[in-house]
This record gives sequence, structure tokens and C-alpha cells, in this order.
Amino acid sequence: MRHLLNKTVCITSVLFLSACSGAHTHENEIIDTAAITADITAMLAVQDAAWNAGDIDGFMEYYLKTDALRFASGGNVNKGWQTTLDNYKSRYPNKDAMGKLSFTDLEIRVLSNEYAQVFGRWKLERKIDIPGGLFTLLLQNIDGKWVIVSDHTSSN
Repeated sequence: MRHLLNKTVCITSVLFLSACSGAHTHENEIIDTAAITADITAMLAVQDAAWNAGDIDGFMEYYLKTDALRFASGGNVNKGWQTTLDNYKSRYPNKDAMGKLSFTDLEIRVLSNEYAQVFGRWKLERKIDIPGGLFTLLLQNIDGKWVIVSDHTSSN
């Protein structure tokens, strides 16, 4: 219950802060940063929930499903949605290995109506350890859905 309350407070805080930023224009394009930030925050919450349910396929729904996806981690760069999915499934073969994921310190930068950048911290709480680190995501709005086109994740 406390975890749910903490998550709700975090998401509400991000939404409130983004709402304060309002809309702005960029090269004659009206950009509703509050709405975009809310959409991306909601997307990350769905991803987090899928991971915590042991659903890697659900977690991967918000990654670009083409070979153009770029995923950098551990000094390696991998290309492609299927490669990324296979790597996740290999590294996290079961719910115990997946642990409980949480995102904190989210900073969402709306670049345009089509692109946004997300900075944050990730943490996995598992029985044997608590790994974590930083991530930087480049998101693209494709047909009204925000998807990750580039993910750079590092470990502490």
C-alpha cells in the first residue's frame, strides 16, 4: 500500500510540475508540454507495472518494433526490437530475476510534438541484490503513441 501511495505521489508531482510549464511554440508549432509529459509519464507507469507483473512482452510494447531501435548498455550497443526483447528475456528469465522495478528522478524534456527525451533512475529490488542506475530515452510519437526509439541505460 505504501509503495502505491509513493508511486502516486511521484506521478502526481511530475504531472503537477509539467502542468505548470503549459504549452509553448517551437517553429510555429504549438506544443502542449503538459499533455505530452502526462502521456509519457503514464506510458512509463504502464511499463513499470508490466515489468513488475513479470511481463517482459508488455514492457517491450513501448519500444519501437523495428530494427531501427537502439539500445545501449554495459558498453554495448544493440540494434532492433527483437534483439532487445531476446536480451531482456535471457538476462531476466523469471520474475525473481526481474525483481521489482521503480523509476525515480524523472526529467521529461519535450522537444517537439514528435520527440521527447526522458532522463531518470531505475532500480530493481530483488531477493539477492538491488541493482540500479541511470537511463536516457529518446521517444517518438508514432501514430499517437509514444515509443522508445533509443535507450541508453547504465548501472551503478
